[in-house]
Amino acid sequence: MNDATSQGSAAELASLPPMSLDRFMQDTGLCPTTIWRYRKRGWLRVENIAGRNYITRAAILEFNTRMANGEFAKARNKPPGRKAQ
Repeated sequence: MNDATSQGSAAELASLPPMSLDRFMQDTGLCPTTIWRYRKRGWLRVENIAGRNYITRAAILEFNTRMANGEFAKARNKPPGRKAQ
């Protein structure tokens, strides 16, 4: 993607209205606890407008890009083995 395309995409995203966090959770299937964890860790930026939480399209794009780049990946723990009897 060249600079002109990325600047155009950023401008388009900035012109879209923010999405309510409730709608975002419905669309993605994420539960409130997961959203809370993502916000606490700084992975998902949410804006407070008149006491309601909203997420911008740019924040969604940033989260998806970081996820695709593996920034949130963590090595899985090996399950515990069974004890020999």
